[in-house]
Amino acid sequence: MNQGFPYDALLVLSFGGPEADEEVIPFLQNVTRGRGIPVERLKVVGEHYYHFGGVSPINRLNKEMIANIEAELDRRGIDVPVYFGNRNWHPFLEDTAERMAADGVRHPLVFATSAWGGYSGARQYDEDIRRARAHLAERGAPELEFTKLRQFFNHPGFIDEMAAGIRDARAKFGADEDARLVFTAHSVPVTDRGQGEGPAESEVYESQVREAARLVAAAAGESEHDLVWQSRSGPPHQPWLEPDVVDFVTGLHEKEGLGAVLNCPVGFISDHMEVVWDLDTELKQACDEMGVHLERSRTAGTTGPFARVVVDLMEEAAGLRDIEVRGDMPAWGVSVDGEPVDAYPRASSRTA
Repeated sequence: MNQGFPYDALLVLSFGGPEADEEVIPFLQNVTRGRGIPVERLKVVGEHYYHFGGVSPINRLNKEMIANIEAELDRRGIDVPVYFGNRNWHPFLEDTAERMAADGVRHPLVFATSAWGGYSGARQYDEDIRRARAHLAERGAPELEFTKLRQFFNHPGFIDEMAAGIRDARAKFGADEDARLVFTAHSVPVTDRGQGEGPAESEVYESQVREAARLVAAAAGESEHDLVWQSRSGPPHQPWLEPDVVDFVTGLHEKEGLGAVLNCPVGFISDHMEVVWDLDTELKQACDEMGVHLERSRTAGTTGPFARVVVDLMEEAAGLRDIEVRGDMPAWGVSVDGEPVDAYPRASSRTA
């Protein structure tokens, strides 16, 4: 363990994805476990993956991100190994946790590949970590004391890198094209507040995405923008965040003659399946059919600046760096046990 750095590893915890046609259905069975979805329905969903040879880009992109993080750790002189574990596909989190324990790791940090609060963005990763703890206990392996890094939707480095992508995409339009800036993020079910007085999980998620879009637009010098949603699933009777991006762009084209769209997938860290299919395939096809010029800005995950964000978060957790946020929202964090925390008690907060 580094002197002055109280953690001995970083675990990058992600969703996982198939890497061959024959892996698609087993992967989707893992994703939908406990829901009783028949294989025939999964084959329909799997068409998105079969379109790309059964390969989701998520594992490759996470490995690129990890290589960048390792280089940044080396640059800062922080000598900790980086491990990779997934919820739904190889390398599975449980296997990675076993390897970490065997390697002598005891106090790892966890970087979950989501910037957001709410269930799928935060609490589900907490459940993953609890499951890994239980898995180690069942096998009599040494216990790992996981510390999950905070959400980073308003981290200045994340905001500025997304804004740089918008400026680069804006340059691809002609001088006479007034492209409308449209942010997208993964839709989630609308949830109730329940018995507590705090916001519902979908409200936390939506407010953070909305704040990030506002901050990114301001940093990019954009005066106007829209926020819409994508990748909805689930039964039709269940309300989800809307409008859908394809419906939104189609409606604007029909009502206002919209001719150009700059899409920023602010809700996604890297070009995962929801980006390459739902945006680069379905949205692009719809725009092509309408004659709408579409450009998409890049995601941040595989860039050098994003690796710096991750290592900044590690140093924040270690109390070696002040917590930096942009805007008015707090740097919300969520502990492994699901209790909301205001980031890390050992570090002070300040606005950048």
